[in-house]
This record gives sequence, structure tokens and C-alpha cells, in this order.
Amino acid sequence: MDESPGWDAIDNALRPLYGDASPLHLATLHKWSLGGPDPLDGISVYPRMEPVPHWHFVSYGMSELYAKESENPDESGWGFEFTFRVARDPAEEKPPMWAPNMLQNLARYVFKSGNWFEPGHHIDANGPINADRHDSEIRAVTFVTDPELGEISTPHGSVVFLQAVGLATEEYAVLRKWNVDELMKVLAPHLPLFVTDIDRRSLLAHPEVARAVQEGSTRDGSSSGLHYVPKVGWERTAGSTTLRLGANHAPQIADSLRGRLPFGRELILQGDDARLTFRPGDVYAVEEPLQGALDVHVPLAALDDLTAVLRPVAGRTAVASLPGLTVEIVPTVIKDRYGNDTDQVIG
Repeated sequence: MDESPGWDAIDNALRPLYGDASPLHLATLHKWSLGGPDPLDGISVYPRMEPVPHWHFVSYGMSELYAKESENPDESGWGFEFTFRVARDPAEEKPPMWAPNMLQNLARYVFKSGNWFEPGHHIDANGPINADRHDSEIRAVTFVTDPELGEISTPHGSVVFLQAVGLATEEYAVLRKWNVDELMKVLAPHLPLFVTDIDRRSLLAHPEVARAVQEGSTRDGSSSGLHYVPKVGWERTAGSTTLRLGANHAPQIADSLRGRLPFGRELILQGDDARLTFRPGDVYAVEEPLQGALDVHVPLAALDDLTAVLRPVAGRTAVASLPGLTVEIVPTVIKDRYGNDTDQVIG
């Protein structure tokens, strides 16, 4: 009896690409299921020369490798495995170890938070995704379906090969105004197989890319209607409401509001235990539809006043055209790639 049918299914998906070539396999010694720190049981790494030299990382552990444990018969485990393609010097014989460390960090986030990733999701790394390269502009990650591996069926359900793609800070900012699918279409000619090169600069430096982004975001607006933010809250008294938001996310929220409300779309800010929703409305109103949730209806004429107070500076500011509404910006302590507080404070 096959003791690891899920693992074998991944190997079978890789065989058309790599034949019987033996990858470098990075096995986890102290597994998560046994109390260890790393959720992924292992990561296989393949050296590639086409279409550009790169390392192809493939994870084992986000899906059910051994036995069916989840109650969902249609998906195996979390429903995906990570892949990652990192630019490679052709003379390089060993893969960079920051890359599998990043994949373990992403897996750790999923296992701890219960929030999974899908194509089109994205995450701010709060610094270079390779922490040893302080000058790198690649400081965020989005996810696409791996263009070569796609999705497979396994004995335990379907598995999508979810490829992490590094984005420059300027490119990541576009996601708040537009959407991942359209942005990746524009970037694709410059990123064969969406290989991540931590030494590259923002592709918005190319005039044709910048023009396509400007035209697309103006035409379509933002498709990102849900943001996970660590600091979101409010206080209400008779006739007044104070919204409390973290300084680090304030400018991002402003960009998202500009890309959502004028197009008739709401923006949801989901915190650990609170949900704040901005909705387009003919008149200003504040409602509490249920405990831990607040809806703020914003007329478009007041949008500029609202976004103007969303700056990364600690303090309290009344929104002139929304009587009774105050926005309080609180300092944000930046966390490192391991989730630990650093000495850097925004606001």
C-alpha cells in the first residue's frame, strides 16, 4: 500500500518537466506535526537554464502527502503547494537558502493564522524578501498559478501549484489601485515564467509598462476589496466616531479607497478581531451591522478629505466633510520576516 500518495502525485507532476533527474531535496528534520518549527516536510530544487537561468523550488507539505485528514474531499490539505523561481547565475551550483526559508515562513503564516493563499493574493514583506540584500527593491510577494505545473488531481483532492513572485515596492503599490491579473499580464513579457530576480529594478521604469498601468487602473479601478491589517478599531460616542488605524497601512488604505469607492465598490479592512468596511454612499452614515464590525458610508465628494488624513503620521484628525468622524493614526512597529518586532517604528 502506498504510504505517501500525495507526495507521489507531486513527483508525477514534475516528471514531464524533469524526467528522472534527481533534485536537490531539502528535507525537514523536525517536522511541524512532531512539534517542529517548519510546516513543509521538504522542498525540492531543480536547476534550470530555460527560458532564463533559474532555480525552481517546489514544496511538499501544504497538501496531504500521506493520509486524508481534512473533511473537504475536493481539496488536498490547504489545496496548494508552493513553488518559487529564483534567478540563477549559470555557474551557480547551490541554490540560495533564503528562498526555501521564505517558503517555510509563508507556510508558517498559513498554519498559524488559518489564512491561506490563492492566485491573486499578495503580501507585503515589510522589507526585502531576501533579508540579506538591504538594497533590493523586491519587497513584496504575489501569487500566480505556476505556468508549467498548473493544477493536479491527487487521491486526496486537487492541488494547485501556487508560485510566489517577488514584486518591487512600486509594483506592489499598483495592486491597491488595479488588480493582480492585469498587472501580471503587463509584467509577463519582462518576467519569463515569472522568475524572481532580487537584483532587478521596478519595471514601471519602462514607459510602456507605466503607461499600461496608468490606463488600466484608471479604466478598471481596484479588484482588491479585502485587506488584512493588524491595527483596526474604533470608538463611538453620541454623534461622533473615531477610527483607529496603523500608520504603516494608512497610505495603502488611501490608495485602495481611491481605487474602490469611485467604482462603486466597498473596501473591507479585516483585523484580528474587528472588521471595518468603507462603502460608497449618497450620504455619510456609520452603522454597526454586528458586533466587531463597523460600516462607514462615504459620499464621493468627501473621498479626498478622507484620504488626505490617511498619512503615516501619528495623531488625530477630524475629516472636514464627514461631521463627527475623526481618524486616529497610531504608530506601527515593523516586524521582521520571522514575525518579531524590530526597532523600526512608522508614525
